[in-house]
Amino acid sequence: MLQSQLLMPTLREAPSDTEAASHQLLLRAGYIRQVAAGIYTFLPLGVKVLHKINAIIREELHAAGAQELLLPVLQPSEQWEESGRYHEYGPELMRIHDRHGREFALGPTHEEIITALVRSEIKTYRQLPLTLYQIQSKFRDERRPRFGLLRGREFMMKDAYSFSESREDLRLIYQTMFQAYERIMIRCGLDFRAVEADAGSIGGEGETHEFMALSEVGEDTIAVCSSCGYAANLEKAESAAPDMNAEVPKGVLRESPLVESFCTPGMGTIDELCSGLGLKPDRIIKTLIYFTDGKPVAVLVQGGHEVNEIKLARLCRAAKVELADEDAIRQLTGGPRGFIGPVGLRLPLIADRHATGMNDAVTGGGEQDIHLRYVKPGRDFKVELTGDIVNVLEGERCSRCSEGILHFQRGIEVGHVFELGTKYSGKMGAQFVNREGKLQDIIMGCYGIGISRLMAAIAEQHHDAEGIRWPRTVAPFQVHLLTITSKDEAQADVASSLYSLLRDSGLEVLLDNREERPGIKFKDADLFGIPVRIVIGKLASEGKVELKFRAEEESRLLDIEATLAVVRDYYNTLN
Repeated sequence: MLQSQLLMPTLREAPSDTEAASHQLLLRAGYIRQVAAGIYTFLPLGVKVLHKINAIIREELHAAGAQELLLPVLQPSEQWEESGRYHEYGPELMRIHDRHGREFALGPTHEEIITALVRSEIKTYRQLPLTLYQIQSKFRDERRPRFGLLRGREFMMKDAYSFSESREDLRLIYQTMFQAYERIMIRCGLDFRAVEADAGSIGGEGETHEFMALSEVGEDTIAVCSSCGYAANLEKAESAAPDMNAEVPKGVLRESPLVESFCTPGMGTIDELCSGLGLKPDRIIKTLIYFTDGKPVAVLVQGGHEVNEIKLARLCRAAKVELADEDAIRQLTGGPRGFIGPVGLRLPLIADRHATGMNDAVTGGGEQDIHLRYVKPGRDFKVELTGDIVNVLEGERCSRCSEGILHFQRGIEVGHVFELGTKYSGKMGAQFVNREGKLQDIIMGCYGIGISRLMAAIAEQHHDAEGIRWPRTVAPFQVHLLTITSKDEAQADVASSLYSLLRDSGLEVLLDNREERPGIKFKDADLFGIPVRIVIGKLASEGKVELKFRAEEESRLLDIEATLAVVRDYYNTLN
């Protein structure tokens, strides 16, 4: 393509309200333009990158046995009511009404509508297993769109759904899709991790993994073991229980058959208790008051831990958990925040597993400036529900191998795979006649990739101060030809010849034939990030051109035949 005909409005400076490098560079290089918060137009270069990503996804999914279809964006709200997610999904679900007053949702995901389709079309085990996918725009009314394409209100997504007659078949499809996702991420040039994850609002009854592109701008924290390779996001990560037989400072704590009350003036926080008593946080039980689906409960965790509300909701099987405010705490417990404890508290007690393993502990005493010591769970108070309900801490031991140490990384979620089981088919009546002639709920799986987010994640990982450095698999063009002086006859002839030869070799070429200063051409070329740049300058009359790879600092001077050979070899290695 001739660059003089390309819509590529580059910017010398990034807009002041942009933070992420991908957001800044995709705007500056003319790949996208913002329409409203979280809503973007993809310009020709951006569309070409999306098409490259889509081609990789389609190739891998077809190899995995998936079939492509296209579902509607508008979804009847009745189907969301049928699945039970209409109220659960919350304000992120965009709702509209037609002229007859019938309500629809703009699809943020398509579990309901694909289940309704399969319910009407699949009748017998002979039609299973089946995997269907689509590539389409999705809509979520994000409270705070940010980082450009990384968190938008309208975005491109690939979502796939599998339908099986057994859990064993689901496991096979899940592993096949998992491996296809690994190949997609590798082919897109991403440094990524597949991590154990929480199923969130999509839900499910089995395994689920997120595919995380590692990046400091990522909104998700990943806990990774230094030894066994275990990795999980914070909503799922677990650490090994600490050694509660560790030495305790003399005169501070000791095992005792009796709980003892003592004064702790002004020690209403964990830091104040640790400083004032010479304790470590893992010797303190912190008591927090929560509402789970409107019902008050007391939540007990070790002093150094923070409650993970997603884990808490999952343990309590609650749709909503909410931390109580000061007035509610006083009304429910009779004491002030910071001094509440489990002993004698007339509320259901939910404890993290680390807290229940303590032999003696300091807890709140239930009144101002009073704490208790020598407290032992099970002896001094009864816990109704125990589980993993806290965020792991960096430096804790791994729960899987007990030898490795957990460290944190930041990541951008670009893909998610779920074992749904019968979460949707059971509620929506998607059944088939099994091999015994009986009706059975279809076993489902779900597999999503955020395509526009994937594009931004690639730009986050592949850029320098001058612009994007696209991996050769997803770049909008494969070769960028530049003439130093477009009116120079020798340069024009070499450019025209190279342009034809490269295109005849099956390569996508962008020829900068504009009458611009060389500095402007080089600046734009750096911004675009096309992997191979060929500069045709004053040595064109001698049959020499300058070849430079965008990911390398040095360039090389070659004749035309050698240039063609190097470029062809560079791209032939992809095949």
